[in-house]
Amino acid sequence: MSDIGTYSFMLNGNEVTVECPANLRVLWVLRDILGIHGPKYGCGLDVCKACTCHIDGEAFNPCSVEVQDIAGRNITTIEGLPATAGNGAELHPIQEFWIKHDVAQCGYCQPGQIMAAVALVDRLRIEQGGTGPVTVTDDDLDSLRNVCRCGTYYRIRQAIRDYASSL
Repeated sequence: MSDIGTYSFMLNGNEVTVECPANLRVLWVLRDILGIHGPKYGCGLDVCKACTCHIDGEAFNPCSVEVQDIAGRNITTIEGLPATAGNGAELHPIQEFWIKHDVAQCGYCQPGQIMAAVALVDRLRIEQGGTGPVTVTDDDLDSLRNVCRCGTYYRIRQAIRDYASSL
């Protein structure tokens, strides 16, 4: 491990500071130091994407990023996602569509799936002019590489499409 340092960043709208080794992966900072358990440990190799969160609004996998690389950045986990909708609701709108389509089976991958989906739709919204419903193609959905061992991909895709068209 590398030398211990102090690292500050925004987490779900609040500034946090941690003292830990510089090369400690962000996933372990979130889970073991800060007690944020929404991002799941799956592979630790940036393959399964169960840990997907947002960094400055874009999807990233904290299992593959060192804490020294996020100083001053804005991290959002599934716990902070509802606040990003700006409507004061307990759930983000995409989470409502997840429930409507009965997406989750075991549920382990769902926080990462949802975070990846929101980042995709947000990116597409910008590319498509920033207002109104967002068109999501099969190619767009195929670009999501989050693994679901239960195989609920069809319902995941339907929930994402319904969310995007509701904007």
